[in-house]
Amino acid sequence: MDNDDKAVPRHPKLLHDELPEEHEDPLIRKLHFVIRYAIKFLAVLMVLVIIWGVLDVIYVLYTKFVTPPFLLFDVSDIFVIFGAFMVVLIAVEIFINIRLYLGTNVLPIRLVIATALMAIARKVIILDISTISAEEMLAIAAIVLALGVTHWLVGKQE
Repeated sequence: MDNDDKAVPRHPKLLHDELPEEHEDPLIRKLHFVIRYAIKFLAVLMVLVIIWGVLDVIYVLYTKFVTPPFLLFDVSDIFVIFGAFMVVLIAVEIFINIRLYLGTNVLPIRLVIATALMAIARKVIILDISTISAEEMLAIAAIVLALGVTHWLVGKQE
C-alpha cells in the first residue's frame, strides 16, 4: 500500500457527506449515484484532454522545429510553446482536483487556488503587452495579487 492509499479514506460513509449513498428518499439516492458517476466521467474526460494536450504540445514543437529557420525559435514561438505546456499542466491540476474530490470529503481549497494561480500565470506568460490596455493589465495584477495573498493565507492557516 503506497502513501496515496493511506491518505484516502475508503469507507463510503467518509466520502462526500453531501452525496451520501444512503438517503431516505430513493430519488435523491439515485440522483447522488448519478452525480458521483458523472464526476468519475469528468475525470475520464480530463485524462483524454490531457492526452490530447500532450499531442498538441508535440505537434506545436514539431511544427516550430521544421519551419524555417530550422531548429530555431523566435520569441513568439517560445510563448506559443510555453502556452501549450501550461494548458496541459493546468489540465493535470484540474484532474488532481477531481481525483481529490472523489477520494476525500475535504475540498482542497489550496490546490484550487494554486490551479487558478497557474491559469493566470499562463495568461501572464503568453500575454502580448502591445495588445492589452492598462485597465486589463491592472485587472490581471489584481487577480494575481488576490490569488497570491489567498494562497499564502490558506497555507498559513494550515
